[in-house]
Amino acid sequence: MQRLLSAVVATWLWATPLAASTLYVRVVDGNGRPVSDAVVTLRPVGRPPVAPRAVASQAVEQRNLQFRPFVTIVPVGGTVTFPNFDATRHHVYSFSAPKRFEFKLFARDQSRSITLDKPGTIAIGCNIHDQMSAFLFVTDTAWTARTGKDGSVTFRDAPAGPVTIKLWHPFLRAPDATVSRQVALSAAAHSESFAVKLRAPPMHDMGGY
Repeated sequence: MQRLLSAVVATWLWATPLAASTLYVRVVDGNGRPVSDAVVTLRPVGRPPVAPRAVASQAVEQRNLQFRPFVTIVPVGGTVTFPNFDATRHHVYSFSAPKRFEFKLFARDQSRSITLDKPGTIAIGCNIHDQMSAFLFVTDTAWTARTGKDGSVTFRDAPAGPVTIKLWHPFLRAPDATVSRQVALSAAAHSESFAVKLRAPPMHDMGGY
């Protein structure tokens, strides 16, 4: 009976909606300049994250011999299309562990698509044009956002209580290009700042710069 009661209580706790908080996160480099294209994720400590909402197919365009956008957040199970707007053919590929794929030469006004079923970061490139590169960040938590030109993101429905904040950027000088910290959120608004060190992007990795 005690085991059954404990199981019921545990199930109720896991199912209880998390109270909401507001979290502001700002990311700057070593010189205090805002860092764009950093992906910030939140995970409540000791509890599973809320699954991201399904979205319509997202597009990574091939335009002016670049991928646009440079970083795309994709929910697990989401589909990404690669429309070609250039007057040349492209050969899109990735060797990243979450999803290895290859779309051989396809021409202007043609498109290819892929469904991403595992979380993780996926680096993509063009086998014809070395200067083309971009990243897909496949996430299993609804609390995922990308910094804009001002280097900041806002979570207005962050889970109150202890959370782990993870920050990823393709050029971050850290293991797996990720840093993290744990903070306690309350009903009051909370701000966190990250000052990070970035490596210089390779010349062919200039898609968002």
